Amino acid sequence: MRRSTLVVLVLALVVTGVVLGGRWLLHRPIFEVRHVTITGLRHETTAQVLAATGLGAHPAMIDVSPGAIERDLAAFPWIARSRVVRRWPDTVVVSVTEATAVAVAYGPGHHLDYVSAAGRDLGPAPLRADLPTLSVTGTRGAWPFATRGRAAAYVASRLPRAFAYQVRTITEDRLGHVDLVLTTPVRFELGRATNLHAKFVAVASVIAHSTLVPGDVIDVTVPGELAVTPPKG
Repeated sequence: MRRSTLVVLVLALVVTGVVLGGRWLLHRPIFEVRHVTITGLRHETTAQVLAATGLGAHPAMIDVSPGAIERDLAAFPWIARSRVVRRWPDTVVVSVTEATAVAVAYGPGHHLDYVSAAGRDLGPAPLRADLPTLSVTGTRGAWPFATRGRAAAYVASRLPRAFAYQVRTITEDRLGHVDLVLTTPVRFELGRATNLHAKFVAVASVIAHSTLVPGDVIDVTVPGELAVTPPKG
């Protein structure tokens, strides 16, 4: 029993020594982050990413957590997702995929901001930005709203090239129903942001084959049963 206890104790000491020695070795300068490769950035800067992730401080490779860095990068408005890979002994590769602006909306201070397909405020946009403007009725404050506006942003992300350039405003009401207001101006009522392909086909068909006048309202909620309401008066 004494010999068995001694053997176990010796093994424990050996394992502890190996672990501690390994950690000591992995924290030597040779295993510090010396090279950081960042790809995919267009709106955020390399300096901002290095500062936010701590990679600019040359941490030990063993202390670099890819998951934690990816979570830190998610705080940047334009970064939709990222992937972090450690390449021993001293390199970290960060691959960034940025969000795409699909529309604009008025943010805090009534400044125009870019909006992503997920309804995220991406930051300042020029007043002449060539994108639809999102409008959410029955709300107070500025974009982004806590539970509203995502349907309008999603519709903006799905607009077909055939008539996307003609869409001036995308509105969403308190029930989540979405309308397209064209530059003509005529209004297309889409209803819920579902079955969009069929609804967009109906919109394109009406634009191509119908004579519309300013103020017309076209209901394509049920694509096979179009209804046109002429302007009042």
